[in-house]
Amino acid sequence: MAPPVTPLEQSTDDQDDLVFLDEHPAAPGPAGTRNVWRVMIIDDDEDVHSTTTFALGNLDMQHRPLEFVHAYSAGQARELLKHESEIAVILLDVVMEQDDAGLHLVRYIRETLKLHDVRIILRTGQPGYAPEIDAIRDFDINDYKTKSELTRIKLFTTVTAAIRSYEQIRKIEDSRRGLNQIVHASTQLMTLHGVQNFAAGVLTQIGDLLGLDANGALCVQECPDDGCHELMVMATAGTFRHLDNITLTVREDPRIHAALEQALAQRNNLYGPDYVVLYFAGKASRDFVAFLDVPRTVSDIDQRLLEVFCSNVAVGLDNVELVTHLHNAAFYDQLSKLPNRTRLIEILDDALDGPARDEATLSLVDLDHFAETNDALGHQFGDLLLVAVAARLQTELGEHITVARIGGDIFAVLGGSEQVNPGNILGLFQRGFSIDGQEVQLSATLGLVRLGEHEGSGADALKDADIALKRAKSQQRAGHFYFSRSMGVEIRERVRMMHALRTAFGQNQLFVVYQPQIDLVTRRPVGAEALLRWQTPDGKFISPDRFIPIAEYSGLIIDLGEWVMRTACRELVDLRAAGHHNFMMSINVSQVQFRHPLFLEMLKRALDDTGAPPEHIELEITESMAMEEPDLLIKMLGQIKQTGVSIAIDDFGTGFSSLSYLQRLQIDRLKIDRAFVTEITGSARGSSIAEMVIQLGRNLGLAVIAEGVEDERQAQILQSLGCPLAQGFLFARPMTATALNGWLSNDALEGAA
Repeated sequence: MAPPVTPLEQSTDDQDDLVFLDEHPAAPGPAGTRNVWRVMIIDDDEDVHSTTTFALGNLDMQHRPLEFVHAYSAGQARELLKHESEIAVILLDVVMEQDDAGLHLVRYIRETLKLHDVRIILRTGQPGYAPEIDAIRDFDINDYKTKSELTRIKLFTTVTAAIRSYEQIRKIEDSRRGLNQIVHASTQLMTLHGVQNFAAGVLTQIGDLLGLDANGALCVQECPDDGCHELMVMATAGTFRHLDNITLTVREDPRIHAALEQALAQRNNLYGPDYVVLYFAGKASRDFVAFLDVPRTVSDIDQRLLEVFCSNVAVGLDNVELVTHLHNAAFYDQLSKLPNRTRLIEILDDALDGPARDEATLSLVDLDHFAETNDALGHQFGDLLLVAVAARLQTELGEHITVARIGGDIFAVLGGSEQVNPGNILGLFQRGFSIDGQEVQLSATLGLVRLGEHEGSGADALKDADIALKRAKSQQRAGHFYFSRSMGVEIRERVRMMHALRTAFGQNQLFVVYQPQIDLVTRRPVGAEALLRWQTPDGKFISPDRFIPIAEYSGLIIDLGEWVMRTACRELVDLRAAGHHNFMMSINVSQVQFRHPLFLEMLKRALDDTGAPPEHIELEITESMAMEEPDLLIKMLGQIKQTGVSIAIDDFGTGFSSLSYLQRLQIDRLKIDRAFVTEITGSARGSSIAEMVIQLGRNLGLAVIAEGVEDERQAQILQSLGCPLAQGFLFARPMTATALNGWLSNDALEGAA
């Protein structure tokens, strides 16, 4: 670690030579002061100290060398600043012990130590920690730079500008009126949000510094390098109000335009007999210039005050633009200009702490099938549609409503329950949206939470609304669901089970059982369905209806499904080795698993690694899977069929199948759901649906199997209807691989006899 004070050294490094205009030698300092500029570097990175001193150590500024004071933490800096004197510039890291350690140190320097002369330049290697408008105002920061932009030349320029500012402030220290006014003006300006408000404040503060009523205009020239001679008027005062929000040209006012052009060309202030033109050097080809009418020639001391003021304001204008941009990027959606998720959480926190909490409701508004519209009509069209939805939500739900965009096609609406309710919001989508001459009809699904019933932060409220939205989407589109505390308990239980399931899989608590499938005529086994089971260490069984959805939601079903597939394939190989050659193994495939991009590779790898014959493997998919995105499914099934594996549709009849798509699907077997098997003997409707499925399979040339057969009467009716195969407790319960081997060798043959 370098010593607290770096002695002056001469270096032969002459790279990045800089040439400045000649300046008058600095006046000698008061008795007892050192003839150096003292620069304090506060940073927890030693490399920053060494590179800074290397870059600046051999250079003179304002005819004086530099002396460096080093601090490696905010705490060390506090102790040094109690004793070190005449610090001209502080180069301060924003992020040290804590994310905002630098900002707190600035407050300590300004308020506790009362060091108002020292120039403070914030530096950060993390632009995400840039100070916001409130921080710049509250902490009296003079400049802000990212470390990446501070090359040697820019560092020299920045420190030189800071030292010039410091020197000028010290020179006019006797003029307390001017100094106090500058500090007051800077503070007042930093309270103004937005560039235009800041510009208007600049005119007011110039008038105060001169003891006059502000009477002028502040303009920006956005393209000086292109020879642009048009100046945008950003703010006006007094008799110049007629120039508000216009482009100032020679025709508008030749006198003013010529004076502004001269100041921009010379990059200096101009002081005429009855006017002042102030130049503010900006960044990114944006220079600012102000014209003010004055009744008298400006005195030397006032000119010096204005020079200091312009130095501060130039930095302020750049900082306000930067911070405004960062603030908007961090808290507002760039397309709709609405608050984003981060800003919404802040608004929610305020609402939860406010008096209107009990009457407030938060609703998430998810546009149904927006992705399809976006893909079909293009992203530009989709963006226009999102802007139209944002505008309708803002304008038609009444006053005192906050609308935010928190995701691609998800909006949030916060306000009183009388306005924020399903009837009002969904009613907005009864009318179409006119986009580029096209009428687009949208629907939306809502998830709502009443803040009066909510316990927690704004982020928690948003999570609860999201839970309600997912529940609404799982039930029906264009509907809604309110969050309840029981749902929160349910979510926590799901998370607990998800962790338990991962542990169980890793500790071999999961296993596969097999339920035989029987030929109803011969009563001989022709195959088996592989089923996943979970038994906890204390002997309890967890129902698949509980843990399979958790596995799908968490993505664990991918690994689980591949493991079940391999296990079933190996069991089939073992059964064939035991002499059961004409045996079919049915394996259930989850929708999440089936849609995984590597599913086909997993299937082929399982077949190759185990040696299982694909013609004796059957994959079971649900009817709902078959009917969702059928065109993609048809392509996928075609690829699966090329491996030799057959396909069955499980739970057939429980959904709303399209027969036209069913004909196009390359499937081999329909499976009658147990609910329709139960109806055969337990419902007035009897066997009508089961009979219809059997007839449909016959007409389409598909095999049919019934599941859930529990008594002989059901088996006989199914056989009489022409159903060839069945499975259920009547024949055998699901059993382990070892038990299946024994059953096939003994019990099954006895049953057939």
